[in-house]
Parts: sequence; structure tokens; C-alpha cells
Amino acid sequence: YPAPGRCTIMSDLDTVVIKGGATLSGQVATGGAKNAALPLLFATLLADGRYRFRNVPDLRDIDSTALLLEHLGIAVERDGETLTVHAAECEHPEAPYDIVRKMRASILCLGPLLARYGRARVSLPGGCAIGSRPINLHIEALEQMGAEIDIENGYVVARAGHLHGARLVFENATVGGTENVMLAATLARGTTVIENAAKEPEIIDLADCLVKMGARIDGAGSSVITIEGVDQLRSCDHHVIPDRIEAGTLLIAGAITGGDVRVNHCIPGHIDALTQRMVECGFRIDTGSDWVRVLPCDGWRSHDISTAPYPGFPTDLQAQYMALMTLADGTSVITERIFENRFMHVQELVRMGANITPKTQVAIVRGQPGVLNGAQVMATDLRASASLVLAGLAARGETTVSRIYHLDRGYERLEAKLERLGAHIERRPSEPQAA
Repeated sequence: YPAPGRCTIMSDLDTVVIKGGATLSGQVATGGAKNAALPLLFATLLADGRYRFRNVPDLRDIDSTALLLEHLGIAVERDGETLTVHAAECEHPEAPYDIVRKMRASILCLGPLLARYGRARVSLPGGCAIGSRPINLHIEALEQMGAEIDIENGYVVARAGHLHGARLVFENATVGGTENVMLAATLARGTTVIENAAKEPEIIDLADCLVKMGARIDGAGSSVITIEGVDQLRSCDHHVIPDRIEAGTLLIAGAITGGDVRVNHCIPGHIDALTQRMVECGFRIDTGSDWVRVLPCDGWRSHDISTAPYPGFPTDLQAQYMALMTLADGTSVITERIFENRFMHVQELVRMGANITPKTQVAIVRGQPGVLNGAQVMATDLRASASLVLAGLAARGETTVSRIYHLDRGYERLEAKLERLGAHIERRPSEPQAA
């Protein structure tokens, strides 16, 4: 795998500069879903052979996953939007800190390594600082399946002669926990039942791929998933679903500028929670089989949201929606129920003139049309970076967003897509640094 393709020329010190006021219009396409592609790549740890994944976004998190797979003895090649993975047996099932610290999803190698090799040593994961996001639910579930797990010197050290099926009830619906158990259960002895399972589209996409590999899975997309373990799996080809969070972000970009933007190559039903709220705010939304369009709106009303597991309002669109509400007519209450530390973008929006009062899990947004002004702001996490870009599109004057390496973790060339819609936006690279 070429040392992280695009990211070798994208420095952590790059900035995005936006001259606000342009009305966006036109058509734009979403890429593949990062949150679907990552667990799919970790599924290659379950069986040798050649895999071909299409519609894979070119992102930092994908690069980090490829590097981790290479460390585990799996070759990864990129050709445009296609990743070809040549999986082979892993001699040392260990995920080191230097790679794992870069992203939360790396914990998803724990289940497949443990199921196939009976042992795994995985560094405690990193990622965006949006909350504690403990992995205790992952660990407790795998222990119920027969694993012995300890935390030693910052690593999850797991052992199991053979994993066995179990009836697992998650206290809280967890996407990562559901995925990790699904991956592990495919090779476990007997039947595993996951109750209060996550229902996200990415769960369904993973299940579809695993079934192609020979797994026996029923109920993906519902609150109860049943996996009957098999002796062996095989490699396969798979097309990654579109990124619903990118689709929602691009739709809000059109809305916040009063524009007319059609987002193609998406699944409209995946962002129903967003589009329904936008309609209630006064926007007109049209949809087709694989596209969503927002039409021009001179002004919009405020509307409360509360984040919730799918099919509720996604936490990954909360920051972007908040940017939209800063310019609404009236006061909105935004409640964050998924992560306890996901309002770090509030102070940056306030620097741009927004009137927001944050509390522990609630932010009160007193919207006012035309209130935003350009400023120098700093991205604090992946989705916060997107919200600042959106605010900059609608602000008076120039906005400079720093620390945009967060943006590169989840959006492929977002600034280029927005520029094609008419935004005055550019990435300004830092000085090249020696390797």
C-alpha cells in the first residue's frame, strides 16, 4: 500500500480559507462511507484470499487501517476508489500503539483476530476527543463468548481457545461493539444472539459482506442480530455504501447559503432524520432514488433536535446542524445524548458571532439571520471541523479553519467539492516538512 496516498502531501498544519457569501448551486456526489469501509477492511482478517472493495473513500482513517493491516501481514493496494486486499495468515496478531492511536475504529481488529487466532494484543484506541467512548461493552461481550481479557500497559490482551456463541444484551446500543461481536461470532462455535444491537446502515453493509464471505447472519438492521458460527470463511468483492454523513453535510452546505444543491450517489432514506428536520425548518427537500436536493430558502425557522442511535438524528451531524441553526429565526435547543464532550465547536462558532449557550448535554442556540462573521477558528474534531467550514460559507468576510487534519479523517477533498458548487474556498498548504 503506497504510504498514505493523498495524506503524504496534506500536512497537519494545512488550513482552509473561506470567503463567505457565495450561494452554492449545482450537483455533487458523495463518496463511500468511511464508517462502513473500516469494519469491512477489518473483516479481511477472518479469511485468506483476495478482496476487492469498491467505492472506498481516500481518507486518513482508511490509510491508517491499511497500515495496520500491512503490519498484520495483509497487502493493500489502491486504484482510484478500489482497494484490493491480499489477505494471508497473521503470525503476530498485535495492533501497536503507533498505528492504533490515530483512530477509534482500530479496536475492530480485536474480534476477528481473537476469533481466528485465539489471541490478540491491541492498543487502546485513539481518535477524536469527543468523549470517553469506553470499549467495556466490546470486552464484556467477548468475555461472555469465552475470551480471557486483561488490560496490560495500555494494551487489550485477549486469549481464547475457541470462542463460543452466547446471548448478549448490550446495555446501550453500540455500533463498534455490535460490529466487533459480529466479526468474532462468524467463526465462533454455536449461535450468538445480540440484543439491543445497533441498527445503523453500516451494520447492514458489514453483514451483507460477511454473508458473501460465507457467514450466517440474520436480523442486521434490527435490534436483534443472530449469527450462526461457521468453520471457515472466504474472500469476496463488495461495494461500500454511500456516506450518509457526507451527504448530510453537503445538503446543509447548500441550505446554509440559501442555495440549490443536489447531492447524488446517496441513499435518501439514510438521512431521513436530517431532511425531516430541515423541512420543519422551512426548507424544501426533493428526493429521488439516489439523490437529495435542497432548494433555495430566504430564511428558515429554528427547530430542536436530540441526537439518538439510528434511525434517530445522528450525532455526526449535530455540529453541522448547529451551524445551520445559528442563522435561523428563533431559538433552538440541541441535545447531545451520544457523547458527553461533543460541544467543543461551540466556542469556535461563538468566535464567529453565534449566540450559543452550552450546558452539559444541551446547547441553546439563539439564531439570528446574518449574525456570522469570518474569523480564525480551530477544528477540535472531525465533525466540528465540518461545522466551521459550513459556518464560514455563510459568514461575512474571511474565515480561516486550522487543524484541518481532522477534516481529512472523514471527508475526501471537501473543499474541492464545495468549490465546484461555487464556494470561495481553498486549502492553503503549510511548508513541506522533511520525512
